[in-house]
Amino acid sequence: SSGYINITDLKGGKVGFGAENNDGNLDAVYVKSVAEIPYNISVLQISQVLNSAEAEAPTAEPSKLNLTEIMSKQGCKAFADLLISSGADATFNENIDGGLTVFCPTDPVIKDFMPKYKNLTASKKASLLLYHGVPVYQSMQMLKSNNGIMNTLATDGANKYDFTIQNDGEVVTLETKVMTAKITGTLKDEEPLIVYKINKVLLPRELYKPVEAPAESPKPSKSKSKSKHKVADAPESDAPAESDPADDQTADNDSGVAGLDGRRLVMVMLSLCIGVLLM
Repeated sequence: SSGYINITDLKGGKVGFGAENNDGNLDAVYVKSVAEIPYNISVLQISQVLNSAEAEAPTAEPSKLNLTEIMSKQGCKAFADLLISSGADATFNENIDGGLTVFCPTDPVIKDFMPKYKNLTASKKASLLLYHGVPVYQSMQMLKSNNGIMNTLATDGANKYDFTIQNDGEVVTLETKVMTAKITGTLKDEEPLIVYKINKVLLPRELYKPVEAPAESPKPSKSKSKSKHKVADAPESDAPAESDPADDQTADNDSGVAGLDGRRLVMVMLSLCIGVLLM
């Protein structure tokens, strides 16, 4: 019943208030209404503070979970050592009580990545390590049902340092625009802390060049239709053009008719002359 309030109508139109666990004692009475939002909220002024033994109890001690120790004992010692040497472990520990999800690359993965890690500046090393923590508890079921962009401990204003959670059935992946890692197991699941093993170091696009999507192979260009060359006019020949056979035949016929008419004329003339002589 901790947190509940006993409100009772008293004689004389007064209303008394008391903590539920206060043995029925009503320590305060209603004074006035400060603000009212019908059916939603009302702010009332009462005559004095309500006492509660639970409210006055000391707060719980900070979590005793030791993150780096948990990782070191379960195949992520190399990553835990990087957190300690860089000082990033302090930020991780500060966020445990409020909820923390950690993605821990296994020892062989860190070993292969060390040449690249050593080339980073101290601030970039810290950002890379903080990129592996999310300031909220996310169980495996929550990751599967809440696909999408997720901020990290490295997120700071314009420096997004986020990645995308995706799942395909039981496989959950983390996509950073530079690479994709896969969750391979769970080291610790004790709310408010959960630690996952992953098969790659998460590379943020703020530190590494994003991988461009492979360009599509160019489509074969359509063969251009052969250009139609204009046929040049044939050069005029110096030799005389051949006459049309029909024209030649007509000319021959005309010549024959002309010769025939001439012979007839001669015969007529001879006949006339002979006729005159015989007379």
